Amino acid sequence: MKSDEPGGWDRAEPIATCGIDDNILIVDNDVSAIQLMSHILLDMGSLRFATNGEDALRLVRKCPPDLILLDAEMPGMSGFKLFEALKLESALTDVPIIFVTSHSEAGFEVSVFDMGAADFIAKPFRASLVKARVKTQLRLKHMADELRRIATIDSLTGVANRRQFDQSLEREWRRTLRAGDAISLLLVDVDHFKLYNERYGQPQGNSCLRRLAQALTGACLRPSDLLARCGGEQFMALLPQTAQAGAEHVAGRMLEAVGALNMPHHDSPTSPNVTVSVGIACYDESSACWVTAGADNRLREDVHMRSPTNELVRAADKALYSAKRAGRAQAKLRNIADVI
Repeated sequence: MKSDEPGGWDRAEPIATCGIDDNILIVDNDVSAIQLMSHILLDMGSLRFATNGEDALRLVRKCPPDLILLDAEMPGMSGFKLFEALKLESALTDVPIIFVTSHSEAGFEVSVFDMGAADFIAKPFRASLVKARVKTQLRLKHMADELRRIATIDSLTGVANRRQFDQSLEREWRRTLRAGDAISLLLVDVDHFKLYNERYGQPQGNSCLRRLAQALTGACLRPSDLLARCGGEQFMALLPQTAQAGAEHVAGRMLEAVGALNMPHHDSPTSPNVTVSVGIACYDESSACWVTAGADNRLREDVHMRSPTNELVRAADKALYSAKRAGRAQAKLRNIADVI
């Protein structure tokens, strides 16, 4: 069977690309070594391979693996040089790399650990040892991934926390400037929530926040939309590639979704049920500071400096203030250009 990966050599078993299983990348210029390693690890995940450093970098940028098995001695870009290049890739910061080499002396093994390698396998390798070490590194990676996931989730509501939101906003803002796309942000505040807690108690207040989080999440339309709890009774929704009209539509869906919950709030001066107010902030073609995808890099950088992500948050905050002053239980809009 002919490979669709670089090198185009024949192999006995098909090697899958990114899937739901663990994704393992084997990097070795020795085709027979790749075939042997593939046979050993066939039932441990989806396997990809590269026979040189340049192809390995291309593959990891296309789809970051869960584990890399890297031959130390390769012509051209050596395994050590490739290791250094891989560690510079932000998406690979937490991906373990196991060196595979014919060197077995203690000094060499110590040097690869000093570089930051997760483990070391000497050639010729035993199948049982390779499986055991790969399984160990994958298990450790899963544990670390879960800890990172927990660190970015709000424990009360199960949606993203402020940390994840800030990271996502910064990333999407940079992508927005590169691609010339729109971006919107919604700031959602529960109306008179202090009065709600005083009447119904904190346990009921927590239940209210959980139900609101579910309703607000359901109002977001696309997988790229991110809802986060940013503290207390406030939520934020990040809407990449969404202009003003789309943001207003999502805000309207949120108001409707919360209204449909029919959660009583008898002490609210606004409504007999729980309501929210929404501040909408947009950066799109209608913004005075809009920069097209083909704009001069110096202009793009100038906009980046004048319109940092906190200005989008500030615009949403001002819009939220307007919604509350107008009577709450509604949405108001501010363009980012209004606050810079």
